[in-house]
Amino acid sequence: MMTPPSFSLIIRGELPSKAKMDALLVAVPPRAQGASPWAFLPAALARECERVAPAAEFRGKEGDLVVAPALEARGARWLAVAGLGARVDALPRGRALGRALRTLAKRHCRRIGIAAPPGLLSPALVAAAAEEATYDFTEYRPRDAETLAAPSSEILLFDPSARPREAAAANAVAAAVRAARALANQPPNVLNPATLAAEARRLAARRRLRCEIWDERRLRREGFGALLAVGGGSANPPRFIRLDYRGGRRGAPPAVIVGKAITFDTGGLSLKPGERMDEMKFDKCGGIAALGVMDAVAALRLPLNVTALIAAAENMPSATAYRPGDLVKTLSGRYIEVLNTDAEGRMVLADAVTYAQRLKPRAIVDLATLTGACLICLAHEAAALLGNDDRLAVQLLDSAERTGQRLWRLPMWPEFKEMMKSEIAYVKNIAGREGATITGACFIGAFVEEDVPWAHLDIAGMAWTSKEEPHRPKGATAFGVRLLTDWLRGLASS
Repeated sequence: MMTPPSFSLIIRGELPSKAKMDALLVAVPPRAQGASPWAFLPAALARECERVAPAAEFRGKEGDLVVAPALEARGARWLAVAGLGARVDALPRGRALGRALRTLAKRHCRRIGIAAPPGLLSPALVAAAAEEATYDFTEYRPRDAETLAAPSSEILLFDPSARPREAAAANAVAAAVRAARALANQPPNVLNPATLAAEARRLAARRRLRCEIWDERRLRREGFGALLAVGGGSANPPRFIRLDYRGGRRGAPPAVIVGKAITFDTGGLSLKPGERMDEMKFDKCGGIAALGVMDAVAALRLPLNVTALIAAAENMPSATAYRPGDLVKTLSGRYIEVLNTDAEGRMVLADAVTYAQRLKPRAIVDLATLTGACLICLAHEAAALLGNDDRLAVQLLDSAERTGQRLWRLPMWPEFKEMMKSEIAYVKNIAGREGATITGACFIGAFVEEDVPWAHLDIAGMAWTSKEEPHRPKGATAFGVRLLTDWLRGLASS
């Protein structure tokens, strides 16, 4: 599969009198009463900005954007003035910056300078916004089709307070995110459990990770009954993928990332409606995010041990598919009562988190496009966070705040766990519509021992977008890669 072209973020100090670039983007927050928003700029550029966006009219609100030609004196073809809004958190600022960068990318600007008040934009935020804005999934388009950005695109951040080494880290994470997005956008006839496993092997070879792939025979021998049941209806058998990065001391417990990778989800015999079923190629996004995290962690050479476990299957209806009413024996030895074959993600995760605990982890975090109910609750504004450990939850919420990948914590009260109990097995795989995001997490949690720190991220509303937005294209978002990489960097530094 084609490696998507990326960009380079380059840190520069003061804005030079003349720098060759396609566009210069001046990004500002709302101005104080009577103050000029251009006061931080050299006098000639401040005059040019005032001409393009008079201070009396330009308020610096999020989404305010003016693009004008010329600014020839500084070697740029375009001058863009963007408002960042009053909110200082990463999400709205990144969105505003991304909108401006995507507008310029569509004008074939491939070398873009960014000037902002010192310290206002971190290299990580700029790289994240630029990656999201300049990406386009072009692998299968005609060769003469217009593309958004060239492989040589560069983003220059003019900020004397920024450190160049921050750009190197930001570039590494952005490249991992972009590769994950390209993989998640692949159609289901290209990416199935076996070809996903092959991609994991390629990543392992490139990043010098340890890689282990279990096929259906090994899964049967080891007792992965839930994963085998979900994949049993497909001509493409399931795979279990393990990647190990060992940057910490020998024998230190790893942080374990578990990803659901249903490469296509028809719902099985509990068939989904046909409308928008094509989007079920994105049911693999949790597993792809786990790959992206391993890519970033290895590139950053973090001093800790990390393991990714990916349960990959294709959920199809056929004569060999599992059925509502079946009892399925899991890796834990416990039985699941199947009431709906479209509640398949939690089943493959039951086997995966059981295996994860055998590694004696310091923490387990799973990512899954688990429930449509998560969209009813949080729309496309946040992923749901649930789990059994307050300290781990706070760490993840802090990373969400820093990266702009929002999480919202939901409770796991005993009453919700009670709803998952089965009359004939250990648990049933659905408990009805009410509280479905929570009960889905409770199902997974039933296979996690209480003394193992565990968090579940339901990314169903965040893993992809169905339409182009001003700051990003439609398709996969690779949600979770930046978030969990930031969390792991925090573990490494502590």
